[in-house]
Parts: sequence; structure tokens; C-alpha cells
Amino acid sequence: MRSVMQDFSPSTLVAGFVAVLVGYTSSVAIIFQATVALGATPAQTASWLWALGLGMGVTSLALSYWTRQPVLTAWSTPGAALLASTSGVEMPEAIGAFIVCGLLIAWAGASGWFEKLMDRIPVAIASALLAGVLARFGLDAVGSVKTAPVLVLAMAAAYLAGRRLWPRYAVPGVLIAGVIVALTQGRLSFAGIDTSQVFALPVWTAPTFTWHAAIGVALPLFIVTMASQNLPGVAAQRASGYTTPVSASIAVTGAATTLLAPFGGYAFNLAAITAAICMGREAHEDPARRYTASMAAGFFYVLIGLAGGAVAMLLTAFPRELVAAIAGLALLGTIAGALATALKDEGQRDAAILTFLVCLSGLSAFGIGAPFWGVVAGGVASAVAAWRLGAVHQA
Repeated sequence: MRSVMQDFSPSTLVAGFVAVLVGYTSSVAIIFQATVALGATPAQTASWLWALGLGMGVTSLALSYWTRQPVLTAWSTPGAALLASTSGVEMPEAIGAFIVCGLLIAWAGASGWFEKLMDRIPVAIASALLAGVLARFGLDAVGSVKTAPVLVLAMAAAYLAGRRLWPRYAVPGVLIAGVIVALTQGRLSFAGIDTSQVFALPVWTAPTFTWHAAIGVALPLFIVTMASQNLPGVAAQRASGYTTPVSASIAVTGAATTLLAPFGGYAFNLAAITAAICMGREAHEDPARRYTASMAAGFFYVLIGLAGGAVAMLLTAFPRELVAAIAGLALLGTIAGALATALKDEGQRDAAILTFLVCLSGLSAFGIGAPFWGVVAGGVASAVAAWRLGAVHQA
């Protein structure tokens, strides 16, 4: 067996960095809103970043090394949005709810019921789900041309040239081109970064367990994390051809949530969007070596956790259009592959395209995001198609 260092390459290192860049810049503001809603002190807010960074980093490193597959974890973004809209819940009650949520996630993994549910989802629907979730990033990249045409078009040109001349390093070339153009335009400034506190310190908050918080916070947090995060996370792995042990991975994220909840690690789950960056051809031509991309991302997450807000602010200094363009271009191959797999089976084509459109729409109902409703829509369409086929055979 090859060593991890033998499997590493510049392309996997950059893929890991891009995944972290996209993950942080797209949702770290929601984390800050959640801490404000719960009345966190500045020290507690820094502790949240410490716990979330270390939780994502250590679980990504451990799971990727153990499975030799690109397993990337993330914080629950819809969970953070749920917390940001919470009122009447004190921080100790919220911490108690996080622990309950972590135990529920660990049970969902250890019991195996979630993996059994995922096994019943056809490959076409899982691939359509992945394509629908990721296509939004492609659209955002195209839309960024309106506000930063020179930057985005230069990055697109670098991508096309890279795919032609140096396919393995196309995405690193895009990132370098984007940074150079942003610097020349004066759009990449690190002047406002606070470096007064280089390292973040964990702050323990003793939990308080109440029925009010368990029902009003823990249960909704568990549901949105499983339906809106873990479901597309597993679909991304399946659509990319990886057979990651789902039950064990979910159980690990639940255990990490339970252990880090008192410090602000409110909910961890399998990543989908950022994981797709590490699973794509741009990360490495050899699928067996792409796990080093998620390990690189885990390493960067650990660094960010230890550095607290300083590194998070460093990442948010990148122009919004640069992040949108690098994400969209890095995911092009994965989107195309997922769509090709989703539409390959003519019998599942209606269900797949319906799943794709619902996921792309961003539909949200009862606090649950579009990926769940896309699977529901595709499942209903698939069941109807199977029923019609059975009726024809009987006739």
C-alpha cells in the first residue's frame, strides 16, 4: 500500500484549500449570527470557531485516512440558520440541546437505519440530487460576470487553458490567476484582519438539559442536519463512485458533536458541496488518491480552528466573485458527470430530472431544504413509473 505522502500532489493540496475556502466564505457569517442569537460572548464565539474547525478537521483527517476515500465533514449550515432564528433559549440550554442532537446523530449512524434508507435511493436520483445541489454554484459563477467581468473571465480563460495544457493543475491555475487579477484590481485586501489574538482558546459552557430546548432546538437541528446535509453528503459519495461506510461515518460525526458541543461544536455532518471538490477529476486523475484532498482540507480546518477568527477573516478577504468562480469551475466536471449518470437510464429519466430541478430550485419547507424534497419528488416519480410498468406487464 502506498503511503499518504506518496499519494499527495499539488492538485490535491489546492483542492483541499479550495474546499475550505468555499466552505468558510459561503456560511461563516451564519455561524456568527447563530452565536449572536444565543447571546454568546466574544470569547465564546472564538471558542465556536475553535470547536468547529477542530471537529471538521480531525473527523475529515481520521475518516479519510481510515477509509482511503475522500470523506469530508462540515458544520451544519441549515442548522446554523435554525439557531440564528432561535429566540428565548439561553446558551447553556442550547449546549444541552447540541449534546442531545449529537447523541441522536450517533444513534442514527450506529443503528444503521440511515444507511439502509440511503441504499433504497436509486443511483439516478442520487446523481440528480448531487447535480442539482452543485449546479447552483455553476450558475453563481456565471452570474458573477455581471459584477466582476475581468476577474471571472480571466479565471475562466485560465481554466480552459489549463484543461488543455495541464489538466491536473487546471484548478490551481485558476486560483493563481484569480488572486493575481484581484490583487492588481485592489480587490484583495488583508488590512482589516485582526491579528491581535493568534490562537483561539476553548471556552467550556456547562450544559443545561430542558424539554423546551430538546424539542425546540435539538430535534429540529437533528432533522435538518440529516435531511439537508447528510443525505446529499452520502449522495455525493455514491454518485462519485465511492463506497464509504456510511453508518460509521455518521456515528463519528455524532460523537464529535457530543464531545465538542460544550465548546460550540453544535452539529457535524458529511459534506456534499465541498466534498465534491475533493472527489472530482480536478483533485486528482486517480480516484484512489483523491482522499488526500479531503485530508488536506482537514489539515486546513485544524489550522483555522486553532487560529480562531483571524484565519476566518483571512478567507473572507477573498472577493465574493473569486470564490464563486473557483467553486463553479472546480465543480464543472462533477456536475457534468452527475448529470450524465442521472439521465443515462431512460426508465429513471423523469424521476432524475424532477429531482434535479427541485434541488436546483432551492425549495425549502418546514425548515428542510431542497435536497430532501428533491429525493421525495424523484422517489414519487420513480414509484409511479414502476407502478405503470407493472400495470403494463400485467395487462
